[in-house]
Amino acid sequence: MKNNMLLLLLLLPMFSFSQDVVSGTVVEDVNGNKVPVYGANVYWSGTSIGVVTNEEGRFSIPFSKENSQLVISYVGYAQQVLNITEPQVITIQLEVNSSLNEVVLTAERKATEVSLLDSRQIVTLNSKELLKAACCNLSESFETNAAIDVNFSDAVTGTKQIKMLGLTNPYILITQENIPSVRGASQAYGLTFTPGTWLETIQITKGAGSVVNGYESIAGQINAELLKPLTDAAFFVNLYGSVDGRVELNTHVNQKLNDRWSTGFYIHGNHRSWKKDNNDDGFIDAPLASQVNILNRWQYANHESGWVSFFDFRYLKDEKLAGEIGFKPEDDRLTTNAWGSEIATKRIDVSNKTGYVFKDQKYKSFGLQTSYSNHDQKAYYGLRRYDINHQSVYSNFIYNSILSNTQNKFKAGLSFTYDQYDEYIIDSSVARKENSIGAFFEYTYDNGDNFSLVAGLRADTHNILGNFVTPRLHLRYNPWEGSVFRASVGRGKRSANIFTENQRYFASSRNFIVHNEGGEVYGLNPEEAWNYGASFLQKFKVFGKRGDVSLDYYITDFKNQIVVDVDQNPNEVQFYNLKGKSIAQSVQADLNYNLAKHLDLRLSYKYYDVSTEYKKGNLTAPLLAKNRVLANIAYQTHHLNEKGGRWKFDATWNWVGKQRIPDTSVNPIEYQLSDYSNPFSKLNAQVTRVFTKQFEVYLGGENVLNYKQDTPILAANDPFGSYFDSTMIYGPIQGANIYAGLRLKIE
Repeated sequence: MKNNMLLLLLLLPMFSFSQDVVSGTVVEDVNGNKVPVYGANVYWSGTSIGVVTNEEGRFSIPFSKENSQLVISYVGYAQQVLNITEPQVITIQLEVNSSLNEVVLTAERKATEVSLLDSRQIVTLNSKELLKAACCNLSESFETNAAIDVNFSDAVTGTKQIKMLGLTNPYILITQENIPSVRGASQAYGLTFTPGTWLETIQITKGAGSVVNGYESIAGQINAELLKPLTDAAFFVNLYGSVDGRVELNTHVNQKLNDRWSTGFYIHGNHRSWKKDNNDDGFIDAPLASQVNILNRWQYANHESGWVSFFDFRYLKDEKLAGEIGFKPEDDRLTTNAWGSEIATKRIDVSNKTGYVFKDQKYKSFGLQTSYSNHDQKAYYGLRRYDINHQSVYSNFIYNSILSNTQNKFKAGLSFTYDQYDEYIIDSSVARKENSIGAFFEYTYDNGDNFSLVAGLRADTHNILGNFVTPRLHLRYNPWEGSVFRASVGRGKRSANIFTENQRYFASSRNFIVHNEGGEVYGLNPEEAWNYGASFLQKFKVFGKRGDVSLDYYITDFKNQIVVDVDQNPNEVQFYNLKGKSIAQSVQADLNYNLAKHLDLRLSYKYYDVSTEYKKGNLTAPLLAKNRVLANIAYQTHHLNEKGGRWKFDATWNWVGKQRIPDTSVNPIEYQLSDYSNPFSKLNAQVTRVFTKQFEVYLGGENVLNYKQDTPILAANDPFGSYFDSTMIYGPIQGANIYAGLRLKIE
């Protein structure tokens, strides 16, 4: 590590700037990310000397002592005038001109964006990307993007799980507006608790995240930005229905109360009441379900004083019923008459974000994030109960300022977390409390041109994990125009909630075997890993059309991991501390290209090498394809105007390579599976007709090639026997699904 820092110090002089020019970058703020502004005017006041920023938002203008006032202007943004007394490199962030009633941008924003200016590798999915598919909830919002893998966790509950860098979602920090949201008790089903219509953007950060957001991130971070009452439509409704019996209603109602206060009500409901068994295994293909989800947001903004704030109140009730076709909960619950499962969840969330920007020092601000959640789940799977209540308190104070100039910025703050878990596991109760206090400091250097770094360090004291530090470092270098090289390294640590995170194994006959090794959580030690990563992106222009190509490589090296072993015995799932090595390697190559006007192509290839030391020896991760290919093509007709509507066509093809299936060789021959699955392809497509800016309808299909995994449930004919297992899932468990819907909004 010392050698790396020495190398960095030796390289810093390479990024110096010329002394006879003023150069820099013009950016805008998009949901907390710096996005370059193309076409901004930069000129010396009172002269004809001026330039226009390029695609990366960069400019360079000659300096002379006769000129001192540099003007930066762009349509729809407030003009800025800077006093410049010497050659230097600067970064200018534009602010929206509040005096304009409407700003019309002629350039279309890409559906998926990767900034050339951020030190972290952040992929931003905006509304254009999210509307390529139904995106009924957060777990279904990644089907058109290669950064995240999506698959069913089991063949009973119909729940989808996600993976990043070859690791499942417990290793991903999932936040809502940078407040941790899907963690603890909500790991199994929490991704389905955020409706897709509530999402404004999703930011996906690969590798080590920011120390500001805590110490738990290992593979990366997914941050969901919600719609804001001030900027969302006054009224919005989305209706959805599919041939598998799922119907949804989403309604948004927003009201600007005065110049400072706005509020919004976001109501989501979904329901499925049809029992279907298309594969004739005696089990419902998709669980019966109903959900009521209500969010009330309050937004306060006083630009004169510098105060802004959000208050959120949410209530959720989610119910699922799964099992055999003939299962009736009123008669068969917790009996051997028929195998069934019910999962009932109630959740309350309250959160606040308050920030202040110093009026005469825009670079200086502070913010406070606080939240409280109560997650109460009662469930049973066949004869086995699993209940959990999780109460969580989170608070994070952040102070932003500079060191001497805007090239040197920092964030510092304090955080506090409290978690209380009460679990009932089959026939015993377990309870624990976790709390931590932490302090962090994150330094950012940006020369305004081609180099930046973010170095963060936090120290935490935890009642179970002890005292520890979390270092993280991110580097960005733009070697030439249209390119960016990034590197990162960081450490993550977490306590594993082994039962709720592996809840799918309750829907099997496997016995839970926890090896008590003297640790503080279930007798096990905390998980700890280092993540190292590097990426390169190059933009290009071929045949007059723009595109980009990128390559990234990440390694996650576990110092300790809770090994979830389903290979030692097909009748058991064992949990124990890692003895040996566990390494996840990920390589991803992407190509994005604009084939023609309004016709975009995305190609992606991923390779995973994930292996762990099990009791049987070193094995590759089960149910994870080493090779994956994604292709997405999107086309839309002419721009929407008063004379007519617009058609939008989207199609996503996924090819998934073979996957290792956990060992079943000791089972009776009729309950044995192959060592590896067969590769398969999956195709999703959607057509949208936009009639006006206020109204559109859509028709789509999921898994239209109708690929279905053979034997999704092992020993489905004997669900109370020793070989029943619904967790051997490597592909789609349902056939083709056709859906349709409409969206209506009133500004």
